[in-house]
Amino acid sequence: MERQKKTVTPEQAYARMTRLCARKEYAPFDIRQKLKRMELSDDVTETVITRLTQARYLDERRFAESYIRDKLQFNKWGKRKIEMHLVMKRIAPAVIRDAFTRFPESQLIDSLPDLLQRKMKTITGATEYERNGKLIRYALGRGFPMDEIIRCLKKMDIDSYPDESQ
Repeated sequence: MERQKKTVTPEQAYARMTRLCARKEYAPFDIRQKLKRMELSDDVTETVITRLTQARYLDERRFAESYIRDKLQFNKWGKRKIEMHLVMKRIAPAVIRDAFTRFPESQLIDSLPDLLQRKMKTITGATEYERNGKLIRYALGRGFPMDEIIRCLKKMDIDSYPDESQ
């Protein structure tokens, strides 16, 4: 049996989106995608987005700050990776810059030493150069700036690599 798609009225779509936005912060782009999946017209989608914004269910600045806070605290990402993901969510560059100003620079790199220490225990390599290269690539992939990675590696105890001979 095939299921027939139910048509959603603009009021029903608005009610669904208010319930979603009340539980969690969403970017306007995410809500727009959800509304498109409901097969609503572009006019209705924009109307719902406007209503959600006016009712303060949607706020790019609030979303950006929340996203940055979560990614720093739970995912241990660096500034570049967070910035890239916010751009992918179509947050305006000015909003992203403003949101990052609310976090001290030290908070943006706090997790780097711990990440490198943990990763150091799992990597193998014939030389210190090779192992450092792997650590640098790992940290760059996490979105940390190269100068901070180098500074952190210099502070770390390089003798704490696992022994290759075992």
